[in-house]
Amino acid sequence: MREIEVREEGIRLGQLLKLADFVALGSDVRPLLASGVVTVGGRPESRRGRQLRRGDVVAVGKEKVRLV
Repeated sequence: MREIEVREEGIRLGQLLKLADFVALGSDVRPLLASGVVTVGGRPESRRGRQLRRGDVVAVGKEKVRLV
């Protein structure tokens, strides 16, 4: 599992997906979320603006990242 450091209090899911290189462009976030492969804390998530905090684990398929 990779760790992604965030400097702010939190980060939006769409921003994290781009920062963690799950998508190349911001416009690629919606189709990825619509495909149903993104989970936060083990639960499917489709909201691009979902606010994430340190300790959250986001998975795209089998690849996971944890916010630190």
